This record gives sequence, structure tokens and C-alpha cells, in this order.
Amino acid sequence: MSARTRVEAALARLVEVERPEVWISLREPAELLAQADDVDARVAAGEQLPLAGLVAAVKDNIDVAGLATTAGAASYAYEPAADAPGVARLRAAGAVVLGKTNLDQFATGLVGTRSPFGAVRNAWDPARISGGSSSGSAVAVALGVVDLALGTDTAGSGRVPAALNGIVGVKPTRGLIPTTGVVPACRTLDCVTVLARDLRLARRAAMLMSGPDGVDPLARASQPGRALPAVPRVAVPDDLGELAPGWAAAFEAVVETLRSQGVEVVEVDVAPLLEAATLLYGGAFVAERTAAVGDHVAAHPELVGTDLDPTVAAIVSAGATASAVDYFRDRELLERLGQQGLRFLADCSALLTPTTTWHPTLAEVADDPVGANSRMGRFTNFANLLDLSALAVPAGVVDGLPFGVMLTGAAHDDALLEQIATLLQPDVDLLVVGAHLSGQPLNHQLVAAGGSLVGPALTAPAYRLHRLATTPPKPGLRRVADGGEAVRGEVWRLPAPGLAGLLAALPAPMTLGPVELADGSTVVGFGCEPVALAGAEDITAHGGWADYLATQSMR
Repeated sequence: MSARTRVEAALARLVEVERPEVWISLREPAELLAQADDVDARVAAGEQLPLAGLVAAVKDNIDVAGLATTAGAASYAYEPAADAPGVARLRAAGAVVLGKTNLDQFATGLVGTRSPFGAVRNAWDPARISGGSSSGSAVAVALGVVDLALGTDTAGSGRVPAALNGIVGVKPTRGLIPTTGVVPACRTLDCVTVLARDLRLARRAAMLMSGPDGVDPLARASQPGRALPAVPRVAVPDDLGELAPGWAAAFEAVVETLRSQGVEVVEVDVAPLLEAATLLYGGAFVAERTAAVGDHVAAHPELVGTDLDPTVAAIVSAGATASAVDYFRDRELLERLGQQGLRFLADCSALLTPTTTWHPTLAEVADDPVGANSRMGRFTNFANLLDLSALAVPAGVVDGLPFGVMLTGAAHDDALLEQIATLLQPDVDLLVVGAHLSGQPLNHQLVAAGGSLVGPALTAPAYRLHRLATTPPKPGLRRVADGGEAVRGEVWRLPAPGLAGLLAALPAPMTLGPVELADGSTVVGFGCEPVALAGAEDITAHGGWADYLATQSMR
């Protein structure tokens, strides 16, 4: 798909989903289309652009030239002179940046509600939180507006919203992606992260952004990680603690999937890691948040409750009382807890946990903003403190909402974690009969979800095809008891999380369900709600959507 076509589709989807709280700023359509045309021209000239035809979003604590950086506070806004290195590298690879996304202010929170620009609602259930702090980035991906998005992750801010929105969140080893041009939360711990519907795309983008920039003193080059052994061993907690209803069973199902793939699963005591996690907010390490933006909060007490979120302001200000003695005591405690808690890495490739512990409603977080947030980071808070790599992947649906798991490993084991994660992601065949066909406006969604074309397909002679009144135009496939015919389409193969992401972003009146093929097999396929068929033109006689469009172009 051309970059122009993809940008046009993104702009249309932006209007369709009506989620203004996801965004803090957007580029003008004319500017986006001009950038897309430039990408298309470079590709036509023979330039190799690995992300050409993809659209990205950027969390608004990361600099994008031409758009103000607010970090979630209008009073803090400034105009960056240049892109952050990660953004510049994405653009150089052909991605077009749509705009800047909402976040928990100053990247302080795991809920996605701590922003004067509005609480970002979940992509699956608007009554629930999106997770934070990379809330807008996660929802923009989950709703299919963009193909990938940048977030940041200090305590889990790139992993938790990924889990709650049914997408992938890749937190690379600390320092691989420079944090030049990133408003710091905790400067020595912050990571730029990638959110996408497909693990391979997320990892590819992370690798394209990696490498020292000569400015960030904490940036480091990638080093070879460990190889996946012939018989991999993965650690799991011997005690998961309290989880949302159904999540323990869902986690056990993931563990069984690993076992079925030949992985040896070992229970380990993670209590030292959970104790280490409490130091991020409950110890002297919070002083680094005060060093980052505390002066701005202290200079504007009159804005607390309006432009400055009260919970964030309290957290950022709390570090002012920490002493150097407190810090060094906590540093020693952290090192000892890390030594105890990470012994399993000598024999295991990674630790598998649920990504987070529950999925509260917006009302539940409003009633207990600090307590609700603290429950979110049980398994995420220790990773950057202990210099670990991590990634979060979808792992099914519980009570109609996404459930996600996380793999955490040693520094520079990023590729190893990806290899293990692929064992959790079986492929699913999907029949498409309309706007997702090759060359059609929404085909990019399949590509971004990690899909690959299996080939042309024909349904059993039991269906009717209708032209729906949607934008862009789409057909509706309907199974009938009598008078059905075979309909032409394509089968695409997607990783299961990619399919889950498509489902989350699916607009009314479209549905997904079983479709019988001419060879007698059954696959997942696109259908539509019966109400959408009232008055819709029956185009079955054309044989398929592409055939119908061809007749229309000849008129």
C-alpha cells in the first residue's frame, strides 16, 4: 500500500472512531499527505524504506519537530527544535507521524486518567481505563488509527496499556533507544517503547530506533543476548497474588501453551522482585521525578487541580524530602534484592507473568487514584530498576476484555524474549471479502497485524454479498438458508494477537465469525450485523467485491 493511501485511511479512521481524548496535537492533513507523497517518491526511486506505508503516533513527552511537547501539561509546553532520535529514525525508515498522544501527566501513572487533556478510555470498553502512562499511544494502535506508536516506560507505562488494549508493548533494554528529546520521568530508568498490533513490527521498529546518538550519555549499543536453548526453561511466580477474576486461569492456559511447545516451566519465588518494585515509588528513587519536573510543579502551585494533576503533583513533589543517605540505602537494598530475585536467570531464559493484575473502570480509579494505580505495577515496576528487558503480548480474552502476559529477561535478551513470545502466538486464518483485500484501503491493517497472504479463496455456496453504506465502502457477507452462492475472497494468516487487535478496532456494523469455505473447512471471516443489510444492494451476482468494484469503475 502506498503511504498516501495509508495516510488517507488513517485520517478517515480518526474521524470514524471519535476519540479526541487520545490526541494532544495532530498534523494538518495537507502536511501529512505531502510527507506521504515524499515517501512514495523515495520508494519509487528505489530507496529501501522498511516502514514505508505505515503511520505512527508519538507520546507527547517525546519531541516531534513542528509539534509542541507538553508532557501532558499545557503550562510545560515547548517547541522542540528537532525530532527525538527515535522519531527521526522512524521517519527515515518511511513512517509518517500522525500526531502526539495523550498520557498520564509527566509519564507518572499506569492508569491513563491523570491528564488535563482528559482520561483516555479503553479501546475495548470505554467505561474502563486504557492504562498508562502511554495511554493515547496504546489506544491509537488498538483502534487501528495508526500501525505503531511510541511510548515511554519507567514503571510499566508501555507494557500495562498494551495489555489492557490487546496489543503488543516492547520495552527494550534500557539505553538501546536514546532518550534525547524525551521529557524525563526518571532519567536513569526511562525507556522509549513501541506499541503495535504485531510483535514482529514492534521489534523491527525498536531495532531501527536503537543505537547511541552521541548526545544521550546513558545510550548504549546493542550487545548479543543469550540464545534460546534446545529445551527452553521459563520461570513463573510460585504465587501470583490477587488477580482479576478469570485471570489466574487464563495465565495457567498460557503456561500450558508453553509446555505444549516443549518449554520447561519452573516455579520461582519472586518476592524479592516484588519488594524491589516498591522502591520505585515508595523509596528515594522517586526523587528523580522531583529532579525532572519538580521545579515546574513547585513554581505553579496555583495550577494544581487544573493544568497540573493533583496526584501527579503530589508524587513529583514527594521526592524533595529524600536525602542522599536515603538514596544510597535504597540503592544497596535494590542491589541485594536483585541478586536474590534474579537467580533464576542463571537457568531460565525469562520470567513469565501476567502483565498487570486487574482492569478497573474509570470510576474505580477516580474513587482511589493512588491505590488503584499501585495495583497495576506489581509485575512491571522492578524491570528498569534492575536493568531488565521486557515485552508484553496479548494472551486471550477474559469476560470480553483483553488479557495479557509479559516476558522479562536479562539486559540485551530482547531477541530471546521475542522468540519465546512467538511460541504463545498461534496463527489464525482469516477470510476477507472486501476492504481488507489486497490493494484495498484497509489491507494495511492486516499487514500491520502481522498478516501474510495465504491465497485466493471461495466460500461455500451459502452466502449473499451486499454493498453497505459505509466509509470507505465495504461489503457485508451474509449466510442464508436458501439461494446462497459462492463468494470470492482471500485468506490471510495472522498471529492470534493481531486478530484480537483487529477485533478491538472493528467498527460497527462489521463482525467476525465462522465462515465455511468451498473445500468444507471453516475459518474466521468478516460479516456484518443484520441491521446494516436493510436496503443494502445485493451484489452477489458479481462473484466478489473486487469484481463489483471493477464494474463500477467502467461506468
